[in-house]
Amino acid sequence: MVKPILCGNRPLDGVYNGKPVQLVFCLVMVTLRLLSRRLVTIIADLRLAILLLLLIALFSVTGTIIEQNQPLSFYQQNYPEKPALFGFITWKFLVFLGLDHVYTTWWYLALLFLFGTSLTTCTFKRQIPALKAARIWQYYDNPRQFNKLAFSLQLQGVSLGEVESVVGRYGYKIYRNDHCLYAQKGMVGRMGPILVHLGIIIVLIGAMWGAFSGFLAQEMIPSSQTFTINNFLHVGRFANLDKAKSFQVKVNKFWIDYRPDGTVDQFYSRLSIITKDGNVLPEKTIYVNHPLRYNGITFYQTSWTIAGIKFQINNSPILQLPMAELTTENGGKIWGTWIPTSPDLSKGISLIAKDLQGTVFLYGMDGNFLQATRLNTPIQLDGLTLKIVDIIGATGLQIKSDPGVPIVYFGFAVLMVGVVVSYVSFSQIWVLQQDDMVYFGGKTNRGHVVFEREINRILGDLSISRNLKTPVENI
Repeated sequence: MVKPILCGNRPLDGVYNGKPVQLVFCLVMVTLRLLSRRLVTIIADLRLAILLLLLIALFSVTGTIIEQNQPLSFYQQNYPEKPALFGFITWKFLVFLGLDHVYTTWWYLALLFLFGTSLTTCTFKRQIPALKAARIWQYYDNPRQFNKLAFSLQLQGVSLGEVESVVGRYGYKIYRNDHCLYAQKGMVGRMGPILVHLGIIIVLIGAMWGAFSGFLAQEMIPSSQTFTINNFLHVGRFANLDKAKSFQVKVNKFWIDYRPDGTVDQFYSRLSIITKDGNVLPEKTIYVNHPLRYNGITFYQTSWTIAGIKFQINNSPILQLPMAELTTENGGKIWGTWIPTSPDLSKGISLIAKDLQGTVFLYGMDGNFLQATRLNTPIQLDGLTLKIVDIIGATGLQIKSDPGVPIVYFGFAVLMVGVVVSYVSFSQIWVLQQDDMVYFGGKTNRGHVVFEREINRILGDLSISRNLKTPVENI
């Protein structure tokens, strides 16, 4: 007999006499229902989840290799059109695909959303039903039911009560009636995959929330200067910039420690937070991988530069000039400025510095090297006394706010718990007593060797090895 197609609880066999609109509507609803079921099946497919995870990993690596959220000039300088990297990777290619801000592009967030949807669908379609099925059990009251178990045997000379007592000592939760017994342990292991999926989903939510509500800024501030965060490189759609501008930061001091060979060992910034009420909070010294955190905003030490130089000519007040960064032929960095030595600015000397160790190099108008000098050491030039008082360093700070970080950390905690719980074996034992014969069997979802050893210990505790009628079968 052919079953009719149903729309709700009614068959499409003419119940809509004279009402074709209702019939068409019902056909559309049935089609949509079938398509939705097919779509759910596709989304819950493990192969799709693995593919999405691989794509997310690939683009995440790309975002790690390619510097993110830098000014356009940075990409134009490092990824020129001629010669293009690998023949096609240029700054235009990166900007067009959004590879300069991978983690906030629409397609990357779409991958995260689709991956989270796949995990959620898989959880409700497979993992939760599997957990519910594990909680549904029944007694085995027919010896034939024991044949389908991975492990089964027949015992003599032992009672159901003795089996209950021994099995209970191994942590099993026991249910029994007059002639049947069911025992299980490790139900929490069935929750492991659900917790893993939940942890990953929480991590994805935290990542997306951070992308939409966080910001990234960068400041280059000379020593002794106070600043408010203004140079934003990336601002999320829901970022709260009022919080970022509600206080000031003072760079009390910036300095660099050098190795004996003159290379940089570490650079430090001593920062103080000035609240909107004018209160100065205790200062903190930051350096690479040791940031300052305040009000949900993190200040990282990332770079440095030479901002200017202080000098004195004869008995003049201490003067200050900015210094510009210059690039040498071998890719090294130096900083230079020009100091006028005549009132009409027609004469002067060029000053070059390569670090903050106190040595500067002087060059004449013709470009020839004159001499090197150190801080607070007066020298004579063209009848003038020149003294370099100080080289002013500037600290490069990367300032980041990511409200999604606590959510991500919580998600990873749930994920780790889920991974650990997943290793817990879900073991089940059935026992049936008929007359003087006891049928004993069990199965587990993992750790089969451990489960077999446990069964053997149970049998040893029952002291019935001599009464075994059927030998123990390997699992």
